[in-house]
Amino acid sequence: MKGLLLRLSALDADAATAVRVIAHFEALLGGGPDPVSLARSTAGLAGCAAGLELPDGRAARFGPGGAALRGAPVRVSGRVVLEPSGAVWLERPGAPEPFDELVLEWMAITARVLAGRPWQPPGLRPADPALVELVLSGREDVPDRVRALRLLGFSPDTGLRVVAVAGRPGTDAGVEAVALLGRGAPMGTVRVARVGALGAVLVQPGTDAAGDDTAARLREALRTRAGERGAVAPPGSRPPGSGTARPSPPRATGSDGTRPHAPAPGIRAGVGGEADPLDARASWCQARAALRFAVAGDPLDAVADHTELGPVALLADIPADRLRAQSDVRGLGRLARDDRAGQGAALLAALSAFCRTGTLRRAAAELHLHHSSVAARLTRVEKECGWNLRDPRDRFHAQLALYAWRLAEAGEASDGG
Repeated sequence: MKGLLLRLSALDADAATAVRVIAHFEALLGGGPDPVSLARSTAGLAGCAAGLELPDGRAARFGPGGAALRGAPVRVSGRVVLEPSGAVWLERPGAPEPFDELVLEWMAITARVLAGRPWQPPGLRPADPALVELVLSGREDVPDRVRALRLLGFSPDTGLRVVAVAGRPGTDAGVEAVALLGRGAPMGTVRVARVGALGAVLVQPGTDAAGDDTAARLREALRTRAGERGAVAPPGSRPPGSGTARPSPPRATGSDGTRPHAPAPGIRAGVGGEADPLDARASWCQARAALRFAVAGDPLDAVADHTELGPVALLADIPADRLRAQSDVRGLGRLARDDRAGQGAALLAALSAFCRTGTLRRAAAELHLHHSSVAARLTRVEKECGWNLRDPRDRFHAQLALYAWRLAEAGEASDGG
């Protein structure tokens, strides 16, 4: 571990810090932690006060110097809710720091073990960016790529998939990818590094992996993550004057009575198809193409799988300017620019949900709206674009135009080599 940290520090300080965070909590898990040791060590690692409250009522709160703190937190800068109750949190006086979310993710994993949930060391690791770039290059000699694969812990004889992750504005995409994937059941062997502006995730399923479900697991991770921090409503789900919304379930509160912090939306992922490890660049190119179809928000839209897209993925080969010039795409662009009470996002969210679910009522349920509100928005879309969404041909045109509009908005292929 020390050797890896030294190498990573010279190549990528962020990756080295991520490894250090994960190693810290894995060491705690291996030693049989208790609430006091978890809160005290997390506070020292993060350099700010940290606390936890477990479902069974055990609680602890410590300052960065190791002193126990009493009373309720004055300011919670980040929190993860535990089920069925309780939470872990950090109390940073200023703005959250780049690795606070990763610290909280692993503090929550450790707290769940304290609450009696089994833990298995995940196959997830931040990786040496130079090795990942060598595997994804496709230009290096085969022996060099085989050596890089083995150093990363992959078998050169078993297929793998590559995922491209785009983080929220102002965040490190590699760190976002580690925080997103460092939860739930192991996906097999997973290595993460930052490549350009993107997080590159290499996934090689383990022997117990339940099929090719990388995209499904990513969507579930996004849902769980949003739920732990207080779900953010889908775009335009309840704007002023939109009609009667379905009641939301009560959200959990922490020990200080405050509600969990919900992260700003923005994480997107593109999943490439399975490829021979020596041809990983093909999956990386597919992942970056799929990422252009992904839209932050609903997990079903935020994760795009190149295999699921099928022939639609060919749209990514069309220059963005040509896509923008198409009349249906121009119509969606006009709708998107309607900023009255967030109506632009609401109209496109309604269209996306309707195209995805196929029925008005299922789209309304997905958006937590009354079906009449969704119907009114779809009528506005039909009027602007000249479609009859009850007609299968027009519905197909609408779905295709929606894909093309997303690609046009994303521009050319995402940064990442």
